[in-house]
Amino acid sequence: MSQKIQSSAAAPEEIPECPQCGKPMPLCICDSIEPLDSKIELLILQHPQEQDRLLGSARLTALHFQNATLKIGLSWPSLSKALGRTVDPSRWAILYLGSSKVADLATEADIVAIDRKGEIEEGQRAIFKDIEGVILLDGTWSQAKALWWRNAWMLKCRRVILGPAHPSLYGKLRREPRGDGLSTIEAAAMLLGRLNKSEQIETTLLGAFERMLARYRQVQAITPAIAPKPKKRDWRRKRK
Repeated sequence: MSQKIQSSAAAPEEIPECPQCGKPMPLCICDSIEPLDSKIELLILQHPQEQDRLLGSARLTALHFQNATLKIGLSWPSLSKALGRTVDPSRWAILYLGSSKVADLATEADIVAIDRKGEIEEGQRAIFKDIEGVILLDGTWSQAKALWWRNAWMLKCRRVILGPAHPSLYGKLRREPRGDGLSTIEAAAMLLGRLNKSEQIETTLLGAFERMLARYRQVQAITPAIAPKPKKRDWRRKRK
């Protein structure tokens, strides 16, 4: 009679997640989060298939602000429905993911409001002065595009593009197909920092991102199973 052979290998222990940032506890930096004040509200819309818990920065960004909202989904009937209260979408800006680049426009500004043709809007100062909130789309390039096309109300918002002076701090951890591609937290740092005229917002958010990446590299070196090396991306599906 054959006997059932039991494996002596112990089942891997489940690594607990932080209830706030959603990352495995060894990667959590929530204890160092510095609360920030912003007169500009922040709405982050995350594609439900965005699965990068290890290197994603959307939750970390939202945790810094009381007036930040993170929603996960594919579509909402309107901006007001996404926020849960009535707002005027024309006074909200969305980080536009089209082909327009600040470097191709005749401007020295690094944050630019553009029209539907991709050209610079007139009255830049007045436009940004009236902005009440900004919308960031979180996910891969194709996922962010899906969010854009599924939510027609986004056409009522101001389109804003960024021209960062330096590439993303992700470096080789997550390669971007475009030199102006930024993480969600870097985009928030740039947008909210400039619109609030607050250097503190920009430096604090970038500092948190640097700590997140440093913790990731540290854990990856000690326990690769927790922070595996990022998989090579299919370049046919570009990221923002």
